[in-house]
Amino acid sequence: MTEEQRERARKIHMVVMDVDGTLTDGAMYYSAEGEAMKRFDTRDGMGLTLLRRAGYRLAIITSEQSQIAQKRAEKLRIDDVIWGSHDKTTSLKELARKHSLALESIAYIGDDVNDEHVMRLCGLTACPSDAAAVIRNTAHVCCTSRGGHGAVREFAEMILTANGHPVTLTENWS
Repeated sequence: MTEEQRERARKIHMVVMDVDGTLTDGAMYYSAEGEAMKRFDTRDGMGLTLLRRAGYRLAIITSEQSQIAQKRAEKLRIDDVIWGSHDKTTSLKELARKHSLALESIAYIGDDVNDEHVMRLCGLTACPSDAAAVIRNTAHVCCTSRGGHGAVREFAEMILTANGHPVTLTENWS
């Protein structure tokens, strides 16, 4: 982690993420009835648990409206979820206003071109290693892990470490 990344991470109070290609590997499985499955990484989930336990707010902004992703967000106890956003900039500004946060105190991780504009507003941004080229060039941090394969956990640990928070849990951690 560079000193600039560390300084940016020290200002973070909320972590916002995209879903498909970030929390998932981007694959969408369909049956005749519609969307059937998405793959989530449990280590990413634990990274979000660590952030929440350290006092960070968590949010999702996604253009999708997936019941599967909604169930995952509920399980992870994510504070704010904005579904069906085709203007992530406005969605982010509404979140910041709702929680009285400066945009510089918000971290964002996303993977594709619909994340570019919102990433230019946040204090710290990251992307999975398999993100679109424009996003890899926009992000402050390019994770070594792919979307749905640990990138969110990697970003979470970076923020936690920069702020002196543990990346482990006590034995009885519910």
